[in-house]
Amino acid sequence: MLNHEIKIRVRYSETDQMKYVYYGNYAQYFEMGRVEWLRELGVSYKKMEELGIMLPVINMNINYLKPAKYDDLLRLKTTLIKKPKFRIDFAYELYNESDELLTKATTTLVFIDIKRNRPTKAPDYILEKINPYFD
Repeated sequence: MLNHEIKIRVRYSETDQMKYVYYGNYAQYFEMGRVEWLRELGVSYKKMEELGIMLPVINMNINYLKPAKYDDLLRLKTTLIKKPKFRIDFAYELYNESDELLTKATTTLVFIDIKRNRPTKAPDYILEKINPYFD
């Protein structure tokens, strides 16, 4: 499995009245993790769209274990679950500075051919980069 980690500082605007991260903001954190995972792989999401492929989320499951709070420095681990075909599946683990697991999640995205607006196979330029990890 391929994984990548990023750090995220919780901004005041991302919190609710209790100073906890508002539950809807976690989806943005996971998107940040995916985009940086791709970038680390050598794939720009922007370039992928320019080449005619987009990746909408079709499923997201989140387990909130403990709250993230204002000004916490979070560590988000993004992991590719399995070799993609038409879909790509990621797992996420979000930790605080004390290395406590706060949130676990998964997402499924589908590769879409922008011109046809139909699902398509994972691009070869992605598969070529991840194949060595699955052979």
